Amino acid sequence: MASVARRDLGVRGEDAVAAWYGRARYEVLARNWRCPEGELDVVARSEDGAVIAFCEVKTRASTRFGTGFEAVTTTKQRRLRRLAARWLAARRQAGGPGFGRVRFDVAAVTVSPSGTLEVDVLEDAF
Repeated sequence: MASVARRDLGVRGEDAVAAWYGRARYEVLARNWRCPEGELDVVARSEDGAVIAFCEVKTRASTRFGTGFEAVTTTKQRRLRRLAARWLAARRQAGGPGFGRVRFDVAAVTVSPSGTLEVDVLEDAF
């Protein structure tokens, strides 16, 4: 798959996951938040503000080489935890509200045979 097509598929996958959080009554606070150490795909807050979810989105054209869930290794999990700590610290410095509970989700997005995107979110994945 060409890199432009792959990037487009990734954006579509992140859009689908952001919409999933919206339907689940979460407010998306950040998408593609970057710092020197890396990027957070989606950061969302529950309607009551009690939970902040950091979601790693993995979009695949097929599961031929494994699922999106399998792509989030322990090394990736450690990096996501560090990135989340940086995001929270930046938010605190900007005077943003605190959060009761932090959760790490993984979203596996796959293109179905009909061409639609299928979103599967594993909440509290690690």
